[in-house]
Amino acid sequence: MTVQRPSEPDDRNAVLADLWMDRPSPARMYDYFLGGKDNFQVDRDAADQLDKAAGPGTTSTVAWENRHFLQRAVACLAEAGIDQFVDIGAGLPTQGNVHEIAQRVNPAARVAYVDNDPIVLTHGRALLADDKTTQVFTADMREPQAIFTAPGLTGLIDFSRPVAMLFVAVLHFVRDEEDPYGIVGTFHDAMAPGSYLVLSHVTTDGPSGDLLARNEDVYKRSTASSRPRSRDEIARFFNGLDLLEPGLVRPGEWRPGSGQETVTHFMYAGVGAKTA
Repeated sequence: MTVQRPSEPDDRNAVLADLWMDRPSPARMYDYFLGGKDNFQVDRDAADQLDKAAGPGTTSTVAWENRHFLQRAVACLAEAGIDQFVDIGAGLPTQGNVHEIAQRVNPAARVAYVDNDPIVLTHGRALLADDKTTQVFTADMREPQAIFTAPGLTGLIDFSRPVAMLFVAVLHFVRDEEDPYGIVGTFHDAMAPGSYLVLSHVTTDGPSGDLLARNEDVYKRSTASSRPRSRDEIARFFNGLDLLEPGLVRPGEWRPGSGQETVTHFMYAGVGAKTA
C-alpha cells in the first residue's frame, strides 16, 4: 500500500503522545476485540470492562459478526463491478481487509483507508507498504472536505465514477451535535450514480439499559464517545438510497454465506445504492 505520510516529528516522545497512549482508542479496542496485538493495556482494560458487562466473549463475537458483514458487502459490490472503495474510520489492519477482499475479485480495485487515529497510519506504513492501488490517509470524517482534498486521494479515487463509501461501526462515534446525517449526506452528494453506502452502527434496540450505560461510560473516557442509535435513526442514514436486500438487518443476517453466521442484537447493518 502506498501511504500518505505527514511531516515526520523529530521528537520520539511527541510521536508517542500523538498515539493517545493515555486513553483508550476505539480503533485499538476494536483490534483487541478481533484478537489483534496492536493495542495497549489502557485499551485492553477498557475493552474488558465492556466484555464483562456484555458477557464474556460477547464483544469479540459482535466485532467478528460486524467484520464478516464488511467482508461480504465488499465482495458483493466488487462482484457487481465496483472498483473503488473508501473506508472511513478504517481502524487497524487485520485479516480480510477491504483491499484484500476487493482485489481478490478485481486486482485493479483501488482502496482509500481513512482514520483519525495516528496509530492506523503508523501500522499502515509498516504492514501495507507494497500495494500501489491502496493508500492510508489521516483525516477525520467530521471534516468531509478535508478528506476530499487530502493530497493523493483524488489521484486514487475518482468520485465522478461509482464508488463504495464504507462507514462500518464508526458513526456511533459521532455525536448528534456533530451532525452525523450531514456528514453522510456530504459524501452521498459526492457519490456518482451507481455508488453504494455500506454502513453498520451500534443500536439501542436490543442491549439492556445497564449495558448501554456502561458502553457510554467506557467510551466517554476514550478518544471518542459513543452514541448508539435506534433502528429508525440508523435507517435515516440511507435516506435517498435504495437498500439492497435484505435491507437494514443485524450484521449476521446480511446475506450470510455459510449459514453459520452469528446473529447478535447489538448492531444494524445495510448497503444502499445511489441510483440517481
